[in-house]
Amino acid sequence: MKAGPDRHDHRDCIDRALRAAEKVCLKRGVRFTPARRRVLALIWRSHEAVKAYDLLEQLKAYDPSAKPTTVYRALDFLREQGLIHRVESLNAFIGCSDVEHEHELFLLICDRCHRVEERPAIGVMEAIAGEIGAAKFAPRHKALEVHGLCAACAAS
Repeated sequence: MKAGPDRHDHRDCIDRALRAAEKVCLKRGVRFTPARRRVLALIWRSHEAVKAYDLLEQLKAYDPSAKPTTVYRALDFLREQGLIHRVESLNAFIGCSDVEHEHELFLLICDRCHRVEERPAIGVMEAIAGEIGAAKFAPRHKALEVHGLCAACAAS
């Protein structure tokens, strides 16, 4: 990976994500299998959302016998454990930046460089919760995705 103001070496991101996943899985008594570990590492290779079939192609470099079910089972597990998020508008996945805490999803998605940034945006999510409550709506899932240009792309 290129180093620079908007690009960096993702090894540190991968290492932190894997350590956090190990800790979470150990605490919850669930198995962090080699396949799950590899899929999580592949997701963290960039800060772009990754589609399942792209993950399968990347996984085949390590395991030529990998099948779509291998990837989908790993993705289901990683989502259930809160280690990744699904980017609904892209039908793709990103690593979760805060696996220790359950939280709502607010994503900024750059349409040019494809970087996805997870933000806490507590005030925004509280305002949305207020509107949902006022409508007496019972949400099953809540995520906010905003498409546009990141600061680096907007500046260039």
